[in-house]
Amino acid sequence: MAQPLPPVVFPEDWDAKPASVCAGFTTRSGGYSQGPFAAANGRGGLNLGDHVGDDVSHVDQNRRELFAAIHHDVIFLSQVHGILVADASRLIGNTQADAVISDQPGKVCAVLTADCLPVLFSDADGKVVGAAHAGWRGLAGGVLEATAEAMRAKGAGEIVAWLGPAIGPDRFEVGQEVVQIFTDIDNAALNCFVKMQNGKEGKYLADIFGLAKRRLAACGVRQVSGGGLCTVSDAQNFYSYRRDHQTGRMASFIFRRPEL
Repeated sequence: MAQPLPPVVFPEDWDAKPASVCAGFTTRSGGYSQGPFAAANGRGGLNLGDHVGDDVSHVDQNRRELFAAIHHDVIFLSQVHGILVADASRLIGNTQADAVISDQPGKVCAVLTADCLPVLFSDADGKVVGAAHAGWRGLAGGVLEATAEAMRAKGAGEIVAWLGPAIGPDRFEVGQEVVQIFTDIDNAALNCFVKMQNGKEGKYLADIFGLAKRRLAACGVRQVSGGGLCTVSDAQNFYSYRRDHQTGRMASFIFRRPEL
């Protein structure tokens, strides 16, 4: 069994992150949600998604718990598996985008996931940050490249990235059409797919972390950390749509610390 994680985790495996930047992710425990949105031990779950059928009052309480933990409010995106990038300083409720960037201290960039890959970005000087929601559609469509491009338009220099909890390479079953989409873009992406046996003809296991690293490298982001946490196999700590179908959402977030 996986070691239990706290409700809000500040990862220690992102050495390239500047000290002026705060980044982290949430787990499924330590909140108020019940039923399919509860923690694995049946206690209150920290579901942050208000679009999944959970009691809205519980979601509001959970969000306040996150805001208190990071000492900042968050405006969440309305994610649509696309490649649009929003500016955190101009966010309003229900903004449709799958990535968000900021060059303003205290403006939180956050995405919600429950198997899709959250990617956090910072430039090496800690002046511009970003967060992207990358399911396979957004990943193939270029959401990571769009995020890096938007950050550079804000003045970002060298960009570093961290890969958050997502469906792992032993659990992400896809069809031939997904393999074709990625290999049409990058033939060497075939190395991120393993053909399944045992009667599952035409099915592959996909390494979403490896695919993301290839896309990031192609747009000049080569210092990439994280990528070792599987949402599907770790039911104690993470919500997983593929595992449970009706489930909650975790947040991955990043912001520039307010200048003193």
